[in-house]
Amino acid sequence: MPRFTSHFTLYSRSYCHLCEDMLAALQALAPAGHAFEVDVIDVDADPALVERFDELVPVLYGRLDEPELCHYFLDAGAVQRYLERQPA
Repeated sequence: MPRFTSHFTLYSRSYCHLCEDMLAALQALAPAGHAFEVDVIDVDADPALVERFDELVPVLYGRLDEPELCHYFLDAGAVQRYLERQPA
């Protein structure tokens, strides 16, 4: 049973190999006993998101009220630091 669940938001688009790669790399980081929730948001479904993220996707956030964790490629160090800040 997982200790706790961390939440991520991944701004992505269909047919984006970098987006698929980032999601797979994020899921591979899950330590034993730690579950992830990942909301994958298709930027092409909302013109405002296209305007904001267009060429930056994939873009990964932990908390949406904090700066992005990374874009284009997973920054494992940034994700680990985010996970360390989460309550147990």
